[in-house]
Amino acid sequence: MTKLTLFPLALALAAPAFAQDAYQPSQASLKAHVDFLASDAMRGREAGSPEYDIAAQYVATRFAELGLKPAGDDGSYIQKVPLVSAQSTGHGAIAVTRGGQQTALVFGEDYLPGQSLKAPRLSLNAPLVFVGFGVVAPAFKRDDYAGLDVKGKIVVLLSGAPKAIPGEERAHYGNGTTKAIEAEKHGAIGVITLETPTRAKVLPFARAAKTWDDKRMVWRQPDGSGFSAAPNAPGLAYVSLAGAEKLLAGIKGGAAAVMAAAETPQGRVKGAALGSTASVQLETAIKPAESSNVAGMIEGSDPALKSEVVVLSGHLDHVGICPEVKGDTICNGAMDNAVGIASMLEVARGFVQGGEKPRRSVLFLAVTAEEKGLVGADYFARHPTVAKDRLVADVNLDMPIITYAFEDVVAFGADHSSIGATVAKAAAPLGIGVSPDPAPDQAIFTRSDHYRFVQQGVPSVFIVTGSKGPGGEANAAFLKNNYHQPSDQPDLPFDWGAGARFVSLNLAIARELANAPERPRWNKGDFFGTLYNGFGAR
Repeated sequence: MTKLTLFPLALALAAPAFAQDAYQPSQASLKAHVDFLASDAMRGREAGSPEYDIAAQYVATRFAELGLKPAGDDGSYIQKVPLVSAQSTGHGAIAVTRGGQQTALVFGEDYLPGQSLKAPRLSLNAPLVFVGFGVVAPAFKRDDYAGLDVKGKIVVLLSGAPKAIPGEERAHYGNGTTKAIEAEKHGAIGVITLETPTRAKVLPFARAAKTWDDKRMVWRQPDGSGFSAAPNAPGLAYVSLAGAEKLLAGIKGGAAAVMAAAETPQGRVKGAALGSTASVQLETAIKPAESSNVAGMIEGSDPALKSEVVVLSGHLDHVGICPEVKGDTICNGAMDNAVGIASMLEVARGFVQGGEKPRRSVLFLAVTAEEKGLVGADYFARHPTVAKDRLVADVNLDMPIITYAFEDVVAFGADHSSIGATVAKAAAPLGIGVSPDPAPDQAIFTRSDHYRFVQQGVPSVFIVTGSKGPGGEANAAFLKNNYHQPSDQPDLPFDWGAGARFVSLNLAIARELANAPERPRWNKGDFFGTLYNGFGAR
């Protein structure tokens, strides 16, 4: 890892006074930031790479140029994030034995291997128990483990969660980490996840197979081990619809009956011991790695409120080098998420140049390893560079699709707290509507960095451009043709006017949160606020 140091220019810059002139987002600045961060020279900004370190230096110097106070480690803009990378080095093997007959699953057709964080070679042999979706949700009167003994066994579960559970709660219960924690709690020693028809529409198995050996990363604990929320119930494999036929042969009606039941709104799929055992071998290269978050702060002006901190977050990393498409192997990550970082820098400039200082402090945070599983955000949320109880809100900027003049936005997480009213208040003068999640099956609520703040009890919102007018077609086109592809690069047909409007909205939201008489609070009795013991929920 290249040592992170500020360019000499940054050290010489003095903090500018807060100007009184009216601020207008700069389309030219947005484009310039994206052109640099998503250039081929950055090679996709993968966490732990030298190119990511250069991108982090770039953001740090922009913070210094704006006069933001360093909010990283030891008086710098950099928060070091120690990592462990885990990468499959072989196909591994899975074989199922039932009634004395052994059936081998085929790599790339039936299964994709997981990675071990504990040992380069992991070998397990244990009975299989099917646990439906693997969801335990008392508030929705559901316990997929009821009556099942999974202690010392491998659980087989369906991806996602029943459609009857509301969208953002469904995203939580369908999250792989949530399921692994539940499996470990019940004594399971491993998890095999099955593709479902719904999941196949979102991410077909064949597409997932193209990135089977991508690096997984977690943050590194003081003893050198990688952090896992469920270390004793590792993810062993992701199994296709075809592979599910082999695993679920012991269920009445087989995989077809299971999948048909899973697609109903209630998803009432009965779990059962499968009468079989599985032999699983994984091969993993486990290595330490280093990366960093970048943090700069505007201190609040109100003596009574400046100790409270509103965070604006966005991930700086992307996926790096990816499978070749038309001779190109660099996934530049222009929309995902150079645009989000450029927008955050413009919001920071808006605070600096747009009038009086905010009453609360505002922390601008560019995080690493989002593409590896929201790792940098998780590290900051658990190890913040300010006292944890000072964090009162997070506004997350991630992959706004700005190829069209958007008419509305989706505010993930807003309706769980007073931030919902703040978003509506900020959007109305700009003529921007606020729409519900148009695609709950994609579980977007748990797939960006704000969710790590939610898990620490911090009210949070994640704004994306919406589907009204030309939005539906534009969003679908980007997700189909450019998302995590080499074509997500600066020559996309960006609408920089839309980008400036997106900046204006997020600036208005952040300014309102920073200046409101009371800190944001969870709605009374809210699911997430109660689950994570957030302010105002109980």
